[in-house]
Amino acid sequence: MVEKVEWCELPLELWPKIGKYLDKHIDILRFRSVCESWRSSIFPFNLNSPSFPLQIPHPINSSIDAYLNQSTLYLVQPTHASSNLQSFSKGYLIKVEESENHPLRLVSPISDRKVTNHLSPSPMVLNLLEYRVFEVCKSYNVHSNGDNYDAVIKVVFFPNSTWISIENSVACCIFSEGRLGLMKHGDEKWTLVDEKNFYYDDVIEFKGQFYVTDKWGTISWVDICSLKLIQYSPPLCGFGNKKHLVESCGSVYVVDRYYESEPRTRRNHVGHPNHDAAVEYFRVYKLDEEWGTWVDVKNLGDRVFILGNSCNFSVSAKDVIGYQGNCIYFTDMFDVRMYNLQDHSIMTIAFDPSIQKFVWPTLSLQRIGGNN
Repeated sequence: MVEKVEWCELPLELWPKIGKYLDKHIDILRFRSVCESWRSSIFPFNLNSPSFPLQIPHPINSSIDAYLNQSTLYLVQPTHASSNLQSFSKGYLIKVEESENHPLRLVSPISDRKVTNHLSPSPMVLNLLEYRVFEVCKSYNVHSNGDNYDAVIKVVFFPNSTWISIENSVACCIFSEGRLGLMKHGDEKWTLVDEKNFYYDDVIEFKGQFYVTDKWGTISWVDICSLKLIQYSPPLCGFGNKKHLVESCGSVYVVDRYYESEPRTRRNHVGHPNHDAAVEYFRVYKLDEEWGTWVDVKNLGDRVFILGNSCNFSVSAKDVIGYQGNCIYFTDMFDVRMYNLQDHSIMTIAFDPSIQKFVWPTLSLQRIGGNN
């Protein structure tokens, strides 16, 4: 018979071992906030872990300083203590960016546009007694002090953990012309993977590996040691203009974006998609790993797919205020739009469906939970 033991009665030597399983900053913060003993059992961070902004080789011109910026997407759910908010079952998506010139700022989870609060410029700390904070994902972008802002259109950094040394981290990117690049810590330049090809559309971190898709929807993972691509899926053979990778509930999806006409330009001056043609519709496919086949997905249920400018992710509409299930949120030219898979309608929305209601005037730009 297993005997239940109160947390406070656990042997002291178990606390550091439990803490080592916590990779996310917010979870470590919660652990260390329980009591003085728990706080002293693990350090708040590893001195050798990645620190952002991270200086990296410029993708094109080595004489120009380049930096890898990190943004963290959080789901913030108000508790009963937040009596001024109507709902505490759903939460808000907020995205916090760390950059060289702005140590911490709020940006839109979809468009990455900076969120400003002219009504309440003074900062205010987010009280963890009133909110439950969950980390959804991290995203990255390359910033340069010189030209060539569009050199990289998508970059993924992995692993990024409090307990992982920076020497063990790797960055993988899609260059603007569709090439695939890789950079290990200490490299003086980016290395091209499959350098003869120019047709890669997206890259994500999935199952502890870098997964990429080409314009035909074939997914491969990158062998970091050999710098070779290992095919993971059969070709999708979708006829859309751009393929997006999305991980949802442990499965990988390809979202095929179709335009009204063939876009004349691939990227704009800041490295984000910029097409003269508007989006006409999307098709969604799920990889059946057991049979190695693609399934045409007609309904996402309560899932929401968000195709952001720096990362793609999925959330449940039951957990988030302002988002509708079975829909895809994306940027189209300078607008944020919502595509409904049920009736195939497209509508323009506010640049973020919920963040404005939450930010003004309650949220600060200080680090969530303080500097512990």
